[in-house]
Amino acid sequence: MATRSRIAIEQADGTVKSVYCHWDGYPKGNGQTLVSHYTDRAKVEALIALGDISSLGERAEPLDPKAHGFNRPEEGTTVAYHRDREEKFQRPRVDKSLQAFVESDVEEFGYVFTGAGEWMMVDGHRKRELKNLEAILSLRLA
Repeated sequence: MATRSRIAIEQADGTVKSVYCHWDGYPKGNGQTLVSHYTDRAKVEALIALGDISSLGERAEPLDPKAHGFNRPEEGTTVAYHRDREEKFQRPRVDKSLQAFVESDVEEFGYVFTGAGEWMMVDGHRKRELKNLEAILSLRLA
């Protein structure tokens, strides 16, 4: 069963760009992948530039593009609907602020890479507030 999420990046002007991700949106899934493998702005921007994704991998781009596809993904590579299944490109959604992102439909979990370079999370099931993702992961692993 899918655990849907939104993955976002805060822009210099305060807006927030986000994409939908269908699988593994829970903190120990996509949350852990984001804090472990998407720690610099350029990597997060490359991920968001893919548009909506099916599953998040430790890298946005395949090592061997000819061997990667929607039905046979390369291990560790993000699977994108547009690039890998040739669906119509879904532009990233843009919210006017971090607060607008928090209050929006973040699916089940929302993750945002802030202008300060840290991953924050909002739980779509609970009180809508941004919390530090690394702190959440530490608590859940303890």
